[in-house]
Amino acid sequence: METQWLTEDERAAWLRLVAVVELLPGVLDSQLRADARLTHFEYFVLAMLSEAPERTLRMAVLAQRTNATLPRLSHVVRRLEGRGLVERFPCPEDGRATNARLAAAGWDAVVAAAPGHVDAVRSHVLEPLTPAQVKQLRGIGDALLTRLDPDGRLSGLYDPDRAHENPS
Repeated sequence: METQWLTEDERAAWLRLVAVVELLPGVLDSQLRADARLTHFEYFVLAMLSEAPERTLRMAVLAQRTNATLPRLSHVVRRLEGRGLVERFPCPEDGRATNARLAAAGWDAVVAAAPGHVDAVRSHVLEPLTPAQVKQLRGIGDALLTRLDPDGRLSGLYDPDRAHENPS
């Protein structure tokens, strides 16, 4: 099969997407580190727990929601646990599994960090766009996610009806 090279417009769009994917995490990470002494991933873990029933998730579900490997998530949760933001305990329904629960200090950290994070997202992503472009961005995200996440592993982030599903 012969390679179908990118057109100039496709290449320009692709390289701009790559630049956004490379630059945005650093911008969000810097803001959260400065304002809340959290990395973006730590904030993401705390936010996913804050939105879960009883602010508790199995580690496997939390790994799925954050698109993390269990070893990476365990390392981060251990760090958050050391700061009193999260607590881990055996899952009552399955003794082989471990649950993570947002501690009161973790809830306070998310509540304190959220306004600055939302301001950063608004400033760096949403304000440069027109309302029509925001709708287009949502549609582009949906189109890409049908290929990148066909099983809907991260759908809990953007589909409220699937937010509390467990992984298969």
